[in-house]
Amino acid sequence: MLGSAPGSMVKEGYYFGSPPLVLGGVSFLLHWYLVAVVLVLLAVFVFSFFRDPERVIPTEPGAVVSPGDGRVVVVTDEENAGRPGKRVSIFLAVWNVHVNRSPAAGTITKMEYRPGKFLAAMRERASVENEQNVFTLSTEAGEMVFKQIAGLIARRVVSWKKPGERVARGERIGLVRFGSRVDMWVPKEAEILVKVGESVKGGSSVLARWPAKPVAGRRHGMSTTERDANLTAAGKRA
Repeated sequence: MLGSAPGSMVKEGYYFGSPPLVLGGVSFLLHWYLVAVVLVLLAVFVFSFFRDPERVIPTEPGAVVSPGDGRVVVVTDEENAGRPGKRVSIFLAVWNVHVNRSPAAGTITKMEYRPGKFLAAMRERASVENEQNVFTLSTEAGEMVFKQIAGLIARRVVSWKKPGERVARGERIGLVRFGSRVDMWVPKEAEILVKVGESVKGGSSVLARWPAKPVAGRRHGMSTTERDANLTAAGKRA
């Protein structure tokens, strides 16, 4: 399973970026300078696409962070499995960071891969019709859903997690290659804090406020919420 490297780039970046870089070097030695320049620029683009910068994860109780970098394109009321709620959709352009993060601390109770089309990720139909990974996350406040959605150029959604795993707020959970979209659904009692057109950063921008239910247990003198806050400070790597 590929994931985040110790540095600042996802491991997959080496697999996709190294070949054009090596070929660029060979082309330079053969005096094919134009080809060499094109290949090196392609390698630089690929390495940039797979970058994975550290983020400061908010620790305030009830904060729901963005699952990805990009621009908010949809904020709407929407039902999920018959339950009223709110959806926030974020478009990731090719120049954005494409590592996706968990919006909240909790347990992944379900993860479903849905094959589909590759419509432009900004289109509303992409939320339902495109290839996607759908995560159901059980948190202290309740159940939420978030999606990795492939786009016109993005052709693969990649998850580094499995059902039953516990994740911290802001923890890396996967990526979508070369332009995509992420959707997040929360129940109606959550307070949405962003508007269409705003730019957000995965793991650090707060999209909503959704306080935990006042029944959190305590273990060893520390509540579950407090433990999760401690975990989010480092934004655990996959």
